Amino acid sequence: MRARINPHQVSPKALQPMLDMEAYLAGCGLEHSLIELVKMRVSQINGCAYCLHMHSRDARAAGESEERLHLLAGWHESSLYTDRERAALAWAEVLTRIADTRAPDADFEPLRSHFTEAEIVDLTLLITTINAWNRIAVGFRSQHPRTWAKAAA
Repeated sequence: MRARINPHQVSPKALQPMLDMEAYLAGCGLEHSLIELVKMRVSQINGCAYCLHMHSRDARAAGESEERLHLLAGWHESSLYTDRERAALAWAEVLTRIADTRAPDADFEPLRSHFTEAEIVDLTLLITTINAWNRIAVGFRSQHPRTWAKAAA
């Protein structure tokens, strides 16, 4: 698979609002570990290798365990995630699949027990932003570094 366009080179001004949103989200008060788990889960759903590579490295660098990263796709069945993380991951999944889910109350209501209203807005913007990045990376076939090839050589 080949990259189609490098949007950062072709139109950096167009991507600046996305980068500004990332800067906001990094300092909004949501836990870094939660942010990375949400980015990873949404990227799994969307099949975005570029973002999975980036956010798994970021999560590991921030101290996330390999076990939690490996089990993330099966978080529903794992006890390794907190109730707060579970509420966020459920919301991330329903918003990522919004055409099918319509964001039901059953997935929204648990947020109220674990997040303030401002945090719910920030979490929703986080989910929206990573979905947008996934669409940019997948659509333009952004390539992740081939670190495995270097290790095998």
